Amino acid sequence: MASPAFDAHRPPARDLLDDCVHCGFCLPTCPTYSLWGEEMDSPRGRIDLMRAGVEGAPMTASMVDHWDACLGCMACVTACPSGVQYDRLIEQTRAQVERRVERPARDRALRTLIFNLFPYPQRLRVLRAPLRLAQRTGALRLVGRTGLVGRVSPELEVMQSLAPPLGPRVSVPERTPAVGERRAVVGMLTGCVQREFFGDVNAATARVLAAEGCDVIAPRGQGCCGALSVHTGREPEGQAFARRLIDTFEEAGVDTVVVNSAGCGSSMKDYVHLLADDPGYAERAARFSERVRDLSEVLVELGPVAPRHPLTTDDEELVVAYHDACHLRHAQRVVGQPRELLRGIPGVVLREIPDAEICCGSAGVYNILNPEPARELGDRKAANIASTGAR
Repeated sequence: MASPAFDAHRPPARDLLDDCVHCGFCLPTCPTYSLWGEEMDSPRGRIDLMRAGVEGAPMTASMVDHWDACLGCMACVTACPSGVQYDRLIEQTRAQVERRVERPARDRALRTLIFNLFPYPQRLRVLRAPLRLAQRTGALRLVGRTGLVGRVSPELEVMQSLAPPLGPRVSVPERTPAVGERRAVVGMLTGCVQREFFGDVNAATARVLAAEGCDVIAPRGQGCCGALSVHTGREPEGQAFARRLIDTFEEAGVDTVVVNSAGCGSSMKDYVHLLADDPGYAERAARFSERVRDLSEVLVELGPVAPRHPLTTDDEELVVAYHDACHLRHAQRVVGQPRELLRGIPGVVLREIPDAEICCGSAGVYNILNPEPARELGDRKAANIASTGAR
């Protein structure tokens, strides 16, 4: 007889499964259901599969495929009138899959590459220099035109296409002093991919916080927050990253930790659950989670003191569309703050994107592991953004 799908270590919680009453409010917001119209590729369908596993059904390849197809966008959590904690359920399920399922060799190799590279800024830094050289010399574009990478691995082709144009590396000082009167002292997460490939975003974050009266502390010893690991079921790895980050920011002595990446912020606010069974960290994780704030939350809570300047040189209004990151809108429930900040810029006209609650298809590394549905969702999102007239 085949063994049950789940072992005894934190299977999907039965009481959380029982909260689902099959009302269907989640269906219109689920990106995979909107693509394929398959019940088992909806939140309630995936919950049915979890329930079957909890009741003793064996793990099947079909179950794993349906769970893997979930983007983890959490739009269903926002839509659910019964308060089903699908975020808890899918992470518990993915941790079980990661422990109990031997994936095909090709999938294992790709995941090994991702998880031995992306959470490690030092390794990304080594990759950055040759990648920048390949971009500047046109070698990367030439390789792309041959289609060779795509024939070998569509996933690697996606990784190549996602690399942003790289300039000189930009880093954030360990301490950025407040401009004018100091109003707060905040810690800042610099991240992994964010630190090495989007350093200009981090630098701008520190400048804006300083302009609003914050001393910004970016501890040198910080590493990955564990979001990528947790969202893909690598629970022990994610917990290890979380412990290290808690240690680092406790040593820095800050009361608030500012995050400018939605997936990272969502996971850090969830350390209270991730480390709930760890006697050495449970209370510390709960305190830490309470201190984590998205950048937009902090700026709105502080209120503006720095002058706001128009973004155009003439009197013409600038039409802007704001794209909600799923882990900001749905997981953190931060919706109004970014819009409030944008409306505070002179001359900006903010327009809402149709179907703003639907995922763009990126979803951490989903766009690498599942490139086709990710591309379809990305095309849909791009068309909706274009329809706003934003420039």
